[in-house]
Amino acid sequence: MRLFRVRFFVLAMIALVMGCSAPEEEIPEENFQKLELLIKRMVQQGGALAEDLDTVAHYYEYLLTRKDSIREHSRPSPYRFVGGISTNLPGQDSSLSSVILLNSTPDRKKAEEQVVLTNFLDSVFAAFMRRNPMAVQIYSNSSMQVSRVYPTYDVRNIVDINLDVTAFNFYYEADFDHNPSKGLVWIPEAYVDPAGKGWILSLVHPIYDGDELFAVLGVDYTVSDIIQHYLDSVEGEFILVNSKGDIVAGKAEAIESLSMPPLKNHVYRETVHSDYFRISDFNLFSSKSREVREMAQHFLLEKKDRFEFQEEANLHWAICVPFVGVDWFLVEVFPNH
Repeated sequence: MRLFRVRFFVLAMIALVMGCSAPEEEIPEENFQKLELLIKRMVQQGGALAEDLDTVAHYYEYLLTRKDSIREHSRPSPYRFVGGISTNLPGQDSSLSSVILLNSTPDRKKAEEQVVLTNFLDSVFAAFMRRNPMAVQIYSNSSMQVSRVYPTYDVRNIVDINLDVTAFNFYYEADFDHNPSKGLVWIPEAYVDPAGKGWILSLVHPIYDGDELFAVLGVDYTVSDIIQHYLDSVEGEFILVNSKGDIVAGKAEAIESLSMPPLKNHVYRETVHSDYFRISDFNLFSSKSREVREMAQHFLLEKKDRFEFQEEANLHWAICVPFVGVDWFLVEVFPNH
């Protein structure tokens, strides 16, 4: 009899606890489908861009196989230089790029020869930009420190002529150590463009002359365009993060709700154009909120797809869907109502 009473008491306590616990809320499947559709749109656009850039890369490498013939039969160069910077300015001639022979070049004569060789890229660059309106610029940066960027921009007032392009991620992420397959590479971290386009994301392709890395071909998206074209097109509070927790892009309200630093004028696209913005400041693992840091671990390390907030007064839950082929995650946060 005593044993029966003990068992009855235990069962009663279990029933009481279960009765007092709120059932786990079911997240509608259409919320995940919305994120998957957004990702699909971005991946399709990125895939088309990658395929087109790959075509440009093949043409570039074909030019290198004919470099001796090009040197012998080259036409007069349309470029004139002052202090290593081409003198053409934006709005003057839409068929030309901005070309820079940086002071960091190890061989000035070879750099000048590369300018002549790569003049043939101008028409290819212009056609690429016409086909890809989401791209903001296409460029080549060579191991000889020759930079060719289309369309033309105000180089003299923007670029430090002493910089070393090989020290930037849009160059070294494509080198053999980082990219032994020698194929296309998405750079998952946003960075400040030295050509003045603000915070951007890049797709790059190494260009080899035999076994030597001759140059890196690249194309850029701006972070603000990604926000406007994709994230602003759908109702909801979204952030795009990489596997390290860095916020690549996102709506201002979503970012601020995750206890990140305050944004200039509450507009993320203005913040990402500012030099004071630092990726480390906008990393989910650096959030002031313990729960947001837990959410980051939940999504990025444990690969789970939903997180319920218990302590954050303004947040209810968040969901996450990963990309395929690049270490990005799309997160939607849901405020308390």
